[in-house]
Amino acid sequence: MAWMWRFEKADGTEVSPAVEPEEFTTQGDAESWVGEAWKELLAGGAEQVSLFEDGAKIYGPMSLRADES
Repeated sequence: MAWMWRFEKADGTEVSPAVEPEEFTTQGDAESWVGEAWKELLAGGAEQVSLFEDGAKIYGPMSLRADES
C-alpha cells in the first residue's frame, strides 16, 4: 500500500509541494508528516491537501490554514 498527498491551491488546482514528501507505507505516517510540514507547505503555495491510498481518495481536501474563527 502506498499513501500519498495531493497538494492544491484553494481552487483545487494542483501545485508542487514546497517540501517533497516521501512515499508513506501507513496512513499514520502520512498524517504525521503533513502535521509536521503543513506550515512550510502553506508558505510554499499549497492551501489544501487530499490523502490517497493506491490512487483512491481517502479524504480531502483538508485546509492547511489554521481555523481563524
